[in-house]
Amino acid sequence: MKTRREFFKVAGTGLLAAGVSSAYGAPVFQQAQEEVKDLFGLGIAGYTFREFSVEQSIEMMKRVQVSNLSVKDFHMPYNSTPEQINSVISKFRAGGVNVYAVGVVYMKTEQEVDRAFEYAKLAGVKIIVGAPDYALIPYVEKKVKQYDIRLAIHNHGPDNPLFPNATDIWNNIWDKDKRMGICIDIGHTTRDGKNPVFDILRYGSRIFDVHIKDVDGATKEGKTVEIGRGIIDIPGVIGALRKIGFTGMCSLEFEKDMKDPLAGIAESIGYFKGAMKCK
Repeated sequence: MKTRREFFKVAGTGLLAAGVSSAYGAPVFQQAQEEVKDLFGLGIAGYTFREFSVEQSIEMMKRVQVSNLSVKDFHMPYNSTPEQINSVISKFRAGGVNVYAVGVVYMKTEQEVDRAFEYAKLAGVKIIVGAPDYALIPYVEKKVKQYDIRLAIHNHGPDNPLFPNATDIWNNIWDKDKRMGICIDIGHTTRDGKNPVFDILRYGSRIFDVHIKDVDGATKEGKTVEIGRGIIDIPGVIGALRKIGFTGMCSLEFEKDMKDPLAGIAESIGYFKGAMKCK
């Protein structure tokens, strides 16, 4: 088991680890050893930027050198016109950001399901991170087939009775279209008393997206902390993703210091990158 210090020795520390330039404009850290080539990528879940504009979000993503985003509705409202959606996507694209998904999208009626799939289509993404009501699962399956857009159902842990963990999601989608799967939130999984490593290995064939974070306790009261400062076995998570051949995104959802999150985002991304480089 690699220690926190060893991970940062590989990837740098805090802002430096996340690739933030020095005051003199030169790179502050260069990795000498050959990097491990993973099939999955790194991203950021849009909720991380709840307090910030599109432009501010782009700037922070540049600072931490992450270019994939699952966009949230506060940056691109569900009732946006096609022109408004195109404007938001174009801003991100011009800033070097790839909007690969939308969500988390909650769906409580068939009309909201219709809206979600049309919204994703207009955004040009092929995956919705969502949470439809249980009764809507058959209707969602029809839309998945109609639009050929995957749905990754997000687990919300002990705070929400709707899909608290990956097992609950699996039990509702295992016999449905293979484009219906799981966005496993490893923090909420841990807070629900489950092991994210075990769940990734068990449900790997239907895991489409991963929300990465760390928490300080395996209970409902567990709080988000910088990755590496909590109790989640991050190297184990990475190893499990490699074992299942995961090809999606591991997106940081940072829910601490949300009005001033850059340092925590950078430290978390730096630690995760370091863990990825340590076999």
